[in-house]
Amino acid sequence: MKKILLLVVVLCGLSFGVVWANETSPTADLKPALSDLTAVLGDENLKGDAHLVERRDKILSLIKNRFDFREMSKRVLGKTWREIDNQERDRFTALMTKLLENVYIGKLESYSGQEIEFVAERIKGQRAQVTTLIENRGVKIPVHYIMRKTESRWMVYDINIEGVSLVRNYKEQFKSILRKDDYQGLVKVLEDKNRSFLEEAL
Repeated sequence: MKKILLLVVVLCGLSFGVVWANETSPTADLKPALSDLTAVLGDENLKGDAHLVERRDKILSLIKNRFDFREMSKRVLGKTWREIDNQERDRFTALMTKLLENVYIGKLESYSGQEIEFVAERIKGQRAQVTTLIENRGVKIPVHYIMRKTESRWMVYDINIEGVSLVRNYKEQFKSILRKDDYQGLVKVLEDKNRSFLEEAL
């Protein structure tokens, strides 16, 4: 649970090379996104059930602005991604985005003001890793944001905490479903899961 909480709060086989430190760097793109997110989470005017919808809309808007859910979905699905058409890719990306929203946004709201320290940036081609530290009960936990360069900015498509990758974790979970029930079976699992979250909220 601690790892999951840290993952979403500081909400995230490559070989990385030279460090960049200019205004178009991954760190420069990530910093304001995390700053805006923590500002929303700490805003007293947005706390409480009365502001639930407004608060979550703001959180999701900030996350979607810097997280590449399509790339994340592609990597989670693995080779099956190449076997489905663009319409199905859009459908799967929407389901995956909604799942992450349902699973993690509630945990984001338990953020209690931990300070984020940016400590390293490594780039190779169109991929990068930005390393941060977040303090939890006196212990600094490394959190690695894995990013890719798009036409307009650097976007996060995976987060790794103490060797645990968000993408790899879901990929392993989905593999067993795909082996047993194929792609349509996985889609049904995601639809049912998202529906259960909606019913619980009503």
